[in-house]
Parts: sequence; C-alpha cells; structure tokens
Amino acid sequence: MALPPSPPEDPTAPPEAADELERAGECPRCGTPYEPGQEYCLNCGLRLPVQHGVVAALSGVWRRRIPWYPGDWIWPVLLGLVIAAGGAAAAIVYSTGQKRTSTIVATPPVHSTTSSTVPTEPSTTSTTTSTTTGTKPPPPPPPPKRAGVGSWPAGKTGYTVVLTSVPAGGGRAAAVAQARRALAAGLRRVGVLDSSQFSSLHPGYYVVFSGVFDASADAQTAASRAHARGYGAAYPRRITP
Repeated sequence: MALPPSPPEDPTAPPEAADELERAGECPRCGTPYEPGQEYCLNCGLRLPVQHGVVAALSGVWRRRIPWYPGDWIWPVLLGLVIAAGGAAAAIVYSTGQKRTSTIVATPPVHSTTSSTVPTEPSTTSTTTSTTTGTKPPPPPPPPKRAGVGSWPAGKTGYTVVLTSVPAGGGRAAAVAQARRALAAGLRRVGVLDSSQFSSLHPGYYVVFSGVFDASADAQTAASRAHARGYGAAYPRRITP
C-alpha cells in the first residue's frame, strides 16, 4: 500500500534562527534590545538573564577591541597554552643548568735553575687620615592624597555604575556619606550627582556612582568589580545631560 504524501511546507512560515545564542534579546521589562553578554538593561536597569563573571568580563573586553569573538571556549585554551609554555621554559632552564660543568687543568710546578738576588728598599708607609662628614637621610615622601567624593563631568555623555540612589528629601549629605563608604571599600572615581539635572535619569534622587566610561562594556566590567566589593545591586547606566 502506498503511503499518503506528506503535506507541503508552508512557504510563509518564518525561517528558524541558525543560532539562538547569537541573537540580541529584549529587556523583559521595557523591551529595550541588549547585546549578548550584557548584564543589565541600559534603559531601566533590570538584571538581564545572562551569565556574568570573569568569562563575561573578558568576552566584553574582547568584543570591544575585536569584532569577531570565537566563543567562551577560547579562555581555557589560552590558559592551557600559557601553562604549557611556562612548563617548557622551566624544563629548558633546568636542562641548561645540568649541562654546565667546570674544567680544572693541573699544571706541573716550574723549577727555576737561575737564582737572582733583588735588593730590597725600605718601603715608606703613608698614613692618610680621612674625615667623614655626617649627612642626614632625606625625609620620607609625604603620604598619597586620599581621593575625595567627585561629581559628574560637565556636559559629559557616557556610562557609569550606579551604586545606590538616595531620595532628594534625605539631603546630599546622606549621599556623600554613602560615597565615602564606597571609597573606603576600594571603588574608583566615586561621586554624587543630582538626577534632576540629567535627562536619562528619574528626577528627585542623589545618585552615588563609580567611574566615568565611554563604552557600556567598560561599565559592565566595573559593575562586576562593584559586586565583588559588596555592592550586589550595582548596575551600569547611561548618563546624558
């Protein structure tokens, strides 16, 4: 018995994507598109469903300098090559040290058949008296100046890492205190800005930020450092005057 023919394919059906991992997604909250490896939405600050960590930071640096990115498998391969090169260098140094030998040549004593007498003259010994002048050691260098709480550069459009936001009703002093704690934790270029003066931010807050960057990938890397310093809620944000 002959089998019934299979139904024809629908020519209007959309083609499937070759690789879902290479497509850019959209923020589930506001619908803003984001790039592969991006951790936070640049519009609303929502944490995106992507992986983060050392590999994500390295891949972001790679994509910022080289358009073509082979994949996360490249990092363990490079680490293995570095370890193999180090082992080979250590083996070469060790084998070279084992081959070094010292040669001692023994020569017989030489007997002289002619004896000569050389008159000796009295030697004159001169005594030199030196005077040492005492010098004082140079003073120690002054301690490095501690970085203070800064502000956003005037007219600058870029990216930063938002550490926390303090309502304007609480006063700028509360935000400055939070910024000083961030400096003590080891974060860099910490400052306070008034969100009412920037079109990309919601008004009514004093925003404590860390860093001023031209690329979003740099801000994402700085956000990972902030997480390691205890600021788990920190996220990158675009700042537009």
